[in-house]
Amino acid sequence: MGTTKAVTDANFVSDVLQSDKPVLVDFWAEWCAPCRKVSPLLEEIASEMGDKVTIVKLNIDENPETARAYRVMSVPTLTVFKGGQPVQSVAGARPKGDLVKLIEAAL
Repeated sequence: MGTTKAVTDANFVSDVLQSDKPVLVDFWAEWCAPCRKVSPLLEEIASEMGDKVTIVKLNIDENPETARAYRVMSVPTLTVFKGGQPVQSVAGARPKGDLVKLIEAAL
């Protein structure tokens, strides 16, 4: 509990779409500077809100099928999935408070 987890094209359905609690997916890439800014914030949120939400990271370069399926055009894109459906999404680095609000809106 309290850490982010990597997901792939192969386990996206089981880990995200079939999750019994909301999942925040961080669509990111190794070369993306804003992604590196968001990452420690997501770790903090995972440790504070891990009982209510699962936070996962999907590398779009290594997992292009899922990124394409959800039309991820820029990184980072942060999407909250609930009941197998995307319910909230923001693109670009955001302050921690904005990310918490994004998650809370889906709870």
